Amino acid sequence: MRTSSSRRGRRTAIAAVAAALTGTTLLTGCGSDDDDGAESGGTITLRVGTFGSFGYDDKTGAKLYAEYEKTHPGIKIEESNVADGQKYWDTLKLRLSRNSGLADVQAIEVGYIAEATGSTMADKWVDLGKEGGAKLDAFLDWKVKQATTADGSVIGLGTDIGPMAVCYNKDLFAKAGLPTDRDAVGKLWAGDWSTFLEVGKTYQKSAPAGTAFHDSASGLFNAVVSSDPVQYADANGKLDWENSPGVKKAWDTAVAAARGGLTAKLRQFDEKGTWNAAFKNSKFATVACPSWMTGIIKDQAGPANQGKWDIAAPPVAGNWGGAFLAVPKSGKHVKEAAELAAWLTAPEQHAKVFAVNGNIPSSKDTLTSVAVQEAKLPYFGDAPVGKIFSSAAVKITPAGISRWDGQVKTFLTDNGILDIEQRGTDPAKAWENVKKLVDDKIDQ
Repeated sequence: MRTSSSRRGRRTAIAAVAAALTGTTLLTGCGSDDDDGAESGGTITLRVGTFGSFGYDDKTGAKLYAEYEKTHPGIKIEESNVADGQKYWDTLKLRLSRNSGLADVQAIEVGYIAEATGSTMADKWVDLGKEGGAKLDAFLDWKVKQATTADGSVIGLGTDIGPMAVCYNKDLFAKAGLPTDRDAVGKLWAGDWSTFLEVGKTYQKSAPAGTAFHDSASGLFNAVVSSDPVQYADANGKLDWENSPGVKKAWDTAVAAARGGLTAKLRQFDEKGTWNAAFKNSKFATVACPSWMTGIIKDQAGPANQGKWDIAAPPVAGNWGGAFLAVPKSGKHVKEAAELAAWLTAPEQHAKVFAVNGNIPSSKDTLTSVAVQEAKLPYFGDAPVGKIFSSAAVKITPAGISRWDGQVKTFLTDNGILDIEQRGTDPAKAWENVKKLVDDKIDQ
């Protein structure tokens, strides 16, 4: 999925760990260690811990849990979802270290998969290449490689990938005198993110009162860095963010947007729900839109805004996000959990989630299937999401990843760019603040 985008509250690492230590149920909502998930009559309760929008649930998703329970009468599924991906990961790491409080199935965002497969965590997970019956050759090869440990264990099964587009509010574009046809909109900024900023300047000149061109400078940073083949690490997986051309380009672009007044100065996935409310109230005209973002927009903008949002090609193709399902070894129902993870990530289920939520599948055959290629999302004016996102997906060049990518990204966005955007911090000082955080918090 998605991603959430692996964000966390400003300077809340200590608070998140403290909350976990005092028993908050950020991950699973599960009970004590003595609770083995078994109920009267032999029913097994499998708990699934997720973040963001995976599209499995029975309320707004593809109703996969209900379908699985129907065909597996001895199984009951409970999902606990956390909006903030960084907080989710911080708590998951703590609970892994204790082998306590974990869900039977845990989602892992791609920004943390290198840490999950690294030497300190690799032995905490079930090898899903051997348990659960998943067909690994159904997945994109690079997706499987990302979740493979040094000894060859596959600790995660791919859910989705995050090919990029730009979602835009047609009503706001029209009021600002910009075209609203998705092909015409894509041509406005085709080829470069700096051109995207120029469109933003044009929008702001005639923008409806109280609106901004883009939601968040941090979100823009994530979009730009995700479209570069060199991100936080080198090709060998060694963290090298300070020398990364992708990070520099993303930083400069985000800073220019923030200082140019092109953003709504929002923090994506904030705990107060301000960003969510801004969708409903049409406070910004564009948002960087990996495939998993469409489900978030639909849920947060709500039925009243159906047809007002559309999807256009991005300035540069990229991949922002994507996730995996993993099974902790310490679970009470490892066999059943592995089977559930394999079923949820099978091509058939990938297709169902895509049809409802727009999450682009990480299975090869599903990605090229007629169902995906011809798919449209009614909420977005029947935008041909299959063609838009699958054409972006084939252009993805997977970047090298390190175990620290997610943490560095959080420092750059929440402790760097957000300070510039909301507090007017000098960019050079903000950069130095990020460097200090990385030096202090990350032991390479």
